[in-house]
Amino acid sequence: MKRLAILGSTGSIGQQTLDVVRSFPGRFNVIGLGAGRNVALLVEQVKEFRPKLVSIESASSPEILHSRMRQILPSQELVAHPDVDLVVIAISGKAGLDPTLAAIRARKSIALATKEVLVLAGGTITSEAKQHGARIMPIDSEPSAIWQCMRGEEKGISRLILTASGGPFRHLSLEELKTVSPQQALEHPTWRMGPKITIDSATLMNKGLEAIELSWLFDVPTENIDIVIHPQSIIHSMVEFVDGSIKAQLSPPDMRLPIQYALFYPERLPNQLPHLDFSETSSLTFETPDREKFPCLGLALEAGRKGGTYPAVLSAADEVAVSLFLEERIGYMDIPKLVAEALEAHQNITNPSLEDLLTADAWARERVHR
Repeated sequence: MKRLAILGSTGSIGQQTLDVVRSFPGRFNVIGLGAGRNVALLVEQVKEFRPKLVSIESASSPEILHSRMRQILPSQELVAHPDVDLVVIAISGKAGLDPTLAAIRARKSIALATKEVLVLAGGTITSEAKQHGARIMPIDSEPSAIWQCMRGEEKGISRLILTASGGPFRHLSLEELKTVSPQQALEHPTWRMGPKITIDSATLMNKGLEAIELSWLFDVPTENIDIVIHPQSIIHSMVEFVDGSIKAQLSPPDMRLPIQYALFYPERLPNQLPHLDFSETSSLTFETPDREKFPCLGLALEAGRKGGTYPAVLSAADEVAVSLFLEERIGYMDIPKLVAEALEAHQNITNPSLEDLLTADAWARERVHR
């Protein structure tokens, strides 16, 4: 029985992780749950799973979270607790960095859904993971697909091919994109996700961030990572080898499958999730992303190519810009403008320390707000 801690348990990935846990009774003991401000849902989860450890950002928490059998801990202490074997990091944005580092230093296995952690501090994360012998396993469907395709074939890789659904706006004109509302952008045609990643999927920033994430996870330069739009979201990504062979991972679009793969690795187990029926799949199509419509993609790939502190600035600027858009303080096409302005104004540090990266992150956030 794996002893599990989930940070971000009330978010989309956290809830789907608990769906997987429910599907395999007796295989997991939920030791810890951590959430932000959704206290009501956390209380329901605590009642169902009875964790001994809880982390909560909200200043006020109900009495049920403070029983004699339960500890309230900061997230870094929760993930490092000796009773925890496997940690799911599903906190959006920079907030996932400190608990990820704490889990690594405590030599835990980590199922990572927060790509911004690797975009911000990929060098630090991967170096510390090697030093402490901690395993990092991606939960997002596309990085998981790459991981599955590379299993047993870590050598002879020519390129990685990331697929993107294209989001809800790939057929809109540039003029139409200027009038997109937050409500429209949150209606993703394929995936059920949190608000930040849903907006990033619409702008294709998500694919650029994933390219940087993959370059750290699998030691592949971003120049060897291609991105194609695949509206059906059946092929979740591909790996091309030096002999021209390509391996792809296919399945219906359901986040519970990559979550299950990470939680049970290296096992594969049967489940009750939908299986792919090729008799109902009429076609699989691909197209090249329109960089004019999706400027965020080009900004992310260029930041990844330059390296240093540029990815930290990219991630921080995007996080703030998406928040401003969701608050209806800026327009949809202002997101790439603000990110581009921050990147253009930034003075890059080519071999940054963690302190340099955090300073760059703070600088970008302040600049975009201003």
